[in-house]
Amino acid sequence: MTTGVLASIDPSVLAEGVNLMWVAMVCFLIFFMHAGFAMLEAGQVRAKNVANQLTKNLLTWGVGVLVYFLIGFGIEGVAGGGGFSPASALSDGDWINSWLFGAVFAMTAATIVSGAVAGRAKLRAYVAYTIAISAVIYPVVAGVTWGGGFLGGSGLGFTDFAGGMIVHGVGGIAGLTAAYMLGPRMDRYAKDGSTNVIPGHSMTFAVLGTLILAFGWYGFNVGTTATVFSVTESGELALGGYAAVGRVALTTTLGMGAGAVGAALGSMYLTKKVDTLYVANGVLAGLVAVTGIANLATWWGAILVALVCGLQLPLVFEFVSDKMKIDDVCAVFPVHGSAGVIGVLALPFVSVNGFSVDVLVSQVIGVVVITAWTIVATAVVFGAFKALGQARVTSEHERDGLDVSEHGVETYPEFGKANVATDGGSSIVDTTDTVENSPRADGGEEAGSEIKMVTAVVRPDKLGAIKQALAEINAPSLTVTNVSGRGSQPAKTGQWRGEEFTVDLHQKVKIEVVVADIPADEVAEAISEAAKTGEPGDGKVFILPVEDALQVRTGATGPGAV
Repeated sequence: MTTGVLASIDPSVLAEGVNLMWVAMVCFLIFFMHAGFAMLEAGQVRAKNVANQLTKNLLTWGVGVLVYFLIGFGIEGVAGGGGFSPASALSDGDWINSWLFGAVFAMTAATIVSGAVAGRAKLRAYVAYTIAISAVIYPVVAGVTWGGGFLGGSGLGFTDFAGGMIVHGVGGIAGLTAAYMLGPRMDRYAKDGSTNVIPGHSMTFAVLGTLILAFGWYGFNVGTTATVFSVTESGELALGGYAAVGRVALTTTLGMGAGAVGAALGSMYLTKKVDTLYVANGVLAGLVAVTGIANLATWWGAILVALVCGLQLPLVFEFVSDKMKIDDVCAVFPVHGSAGVIGVLALPFVSVNGFSVDVLVSQVIGVVVITAWTIVATAVVFGAFKALGQARVTSEHERDGLDVSEHGVETYPEFGKANVATDGGSSIVDTTDTVENSPRADGGEEAGSEIKMVTAVVRPDKLGAIKQALAEINAPSLTVTNVSGRGSQPAKTGQWRGEEFTVDLHQKVKIEVVVADIPADEVAEAISEAAKTGEPGDGKVFILPVEDALQVRTGATGPGAV
């Protein structure tokens, strides 16, 4: 019975249905990569710029996909040698096969740029560039290659399987160009030309974003084998592009692994340490490296090319940052740009078809043409905004952070504020008491007492013990402020993407206690005993005279106000 049912099914209908379902699933998977880009970039910027970075990621899709639907898809057709045919003219099936599949690739190229210009680009300038890359810049590249234009298989023969150069190379080169046009972030370079390290705010976000991207990359590469079934001339089902899926999945997996190893080795060479962010970026550089050659590379070729792209990552980033003085915040050029170029140029050396001079020539010409077009087009857009004074935020807004100046929000409104510091200490006020019966700041009032302030700067983790110690000597009231400073505690060195920086301002809490009849030296001694660890950095306690005091509620002055 089952055989009879299967025999009654039109093979072409079955093939079309499965192929459409495959492409749709792949598109959804690639879309999820935007969550990875958002986390990766948010983790690499300062806390004051996180909301701005997330907004750019959201608007890249929101604005870009509309523009690609209305304009970009049609421009892609023109660049491929056909007429302007908008996506709205497609049939239901073609909306998935043609437009949506192209859209998720286009938006990937567009969103890469946001990481390079983080922390100083005006939102309006970035959105305008998103429109430009979605409407013209990327569609032209896709049209002259995949769309049947002069660089593609029917012309020069430039080969790029899933967008190592067409998508990632374009995004990385555009990002580098935009970063150059905007100039570096404030304080990125000292007056003597040396490089100042500006760490991002969350390594956790950066690594999480990397892993999300690596997961989505299977859709990017494996998904490009866009057909599962085909129908032979005799009417039988056969594997279509899916026949190559094993090799593509293999090279993709090997590429991400070799890229991570290469970046770790490059980091060890430069800094004698394995830098976490370089390893994360190396995973992506390795994936970019094999994206353009995943269907034709040998297994050893995929490992070799990805290893080289991982190795070049810290070297190229250091050259761009320290020698060229281009502030590529999220390292989009060494991750996407140079890795994309190296990957497609390596094809004739690692192809299962053997070395070919013709393939090498076509690859070199294709890279040169795409690079030149991307640089010129990007420079024109950002150059125009720069000439109008609309490319970059003001120095004041950059200091305050783009979250507040561009969006009026704080990404972390409840963190780092003195009034929400927690310490684990227990409450020492009986909430059932009236105001009159509540403990006084110094335990009582005594005629003729002097008012003194005890000020201590101590380790934050000692706050709970100090509160308890003060309560035990009947001096429960205190004021606490989160501060940073330096004294005898030695400076520490940190590392961000292989570059070391010095941390000599340590996080502390400042405790202030005003007393009248309780001896100030007892308060100072209680704080000292509770805060002491015996290591440098325990802090200091100061005793200062207070001329007078005024209680706001009652108007009392002198010791009675305390």
